[in-house]
Amino acid sequence: MTLEERIQSIVYLHEVLLDLDSEDLQAVISQAYSENQWFTTENVKSSLHAISQNYFNSEALKEFTTNYHLDNLVVSKKIGLVLAGNIPLVGIHDILCTFLVGHISMIKLSDKDKVLIPFLIHKLIEAYPDAKPYFLWVNKLSDYDAAIATGSNSTARHFEYYFRHVPHIIRQNRSSVAVITGKESNEQLLALGSDIFSYFGLGCRNVSKIYVPSEFDVTTLFVAWDSYGNIGNHNKYKNNFDYNVALYLLNKEKFLHNEFLMLKESESIVSRIGCIHYEYYTDLNNLSTHLTAHQVEIQCVVSIIDLKGIETLKPGQAQCPTIKTYADDVDTIQFLLSV
Repeated sequence: MTLEERIQSIVYLHEVLLDLDSEDLQAVISQAYSENQWFTTENVKSSLHAISQNYFNSEALKEFTTNYHLDNLVVSKKIGLVLAGNIPLVGIHDILCTFLVGHISMIKLSDKDKVLIPFLIHKLIEAYPDAKPYFLWVNKLSDYDAAIATGSNSTARHFEYYFRHVPHIIRQNRSSVAVITGKESNEQLLALGSDIFSYFGLGCRNVSKIYVPSEFDVTTLFVAWDSYGNIGNHNKYKNNFDYNVALYLLNKEKFLHNEFLMLKESESIVSRIGCIHYEYYTDLNNLSTHLTAHQVEIQCVVSIIDLKGIETLKPGQAQCPTIKTYADDVDTIQFLLSV
């Protein structure tokens, strides 16, 4: 397939997702939920909508690919892709990049997300049969030329060893943070809530820690985010939340909580499900220096203000990455072209 044909086939998926209430999509969404109850209808639809708008968009794809020389590929290579499954369709960007370059994806799905990605790829192949050789489904990787693997910090060490003989990208745990100034409007704080609570806080782009001014009253956040309270009705979230509350009480740790959210003062960026860490700051320049020093742990920074030397997103934008947004700021296309 030519680059133009590959782009056309991806854009076709935008048409597939125009009606998220279609019979086909309702069936696959129900199946995804039955296999992983973190994948609620709301969360899957949210992910499908964002991907359709930002990844399967014709103009965005053409603009994206003009930054590279993708028509110069001589030989297709086999790229082993070990996908994560913490939120719906989290591995689709690596598959799209591999396909756009013209390489073959050897896809090892996460056990947590075995339904949604195959559905989209099968739809693409139905409409564009020439695309079939570009996608291989595997239970174990072998005979590959390069690898992209996503996992936890512990599995990353295993991946580094396992893929040491080929070019590779290894991704591990990252979290996102927010810097609150105390001057946010109610609407901006509400939007920040979506960066925290969407996908139950399980994604690397979910805000798990907030930095607040020294005089800031963190209890006001319970009021600002009260409308997200329905998250506490979800069985798996509620079980994790109750367990973590009990754990903190048992350990006699200090924290604040309501029925669905804990706020705990901590220097750690990573927090438990249902808990947001907070830390006070007195100087924004010092805070910028601190965040820069911890950039390998941070996926994105949310704030209404600009921070020196740091790229920031406005509240509500953390879960809307564009096709040009690379995880961990590693240019996947450039890596694939170098294989």
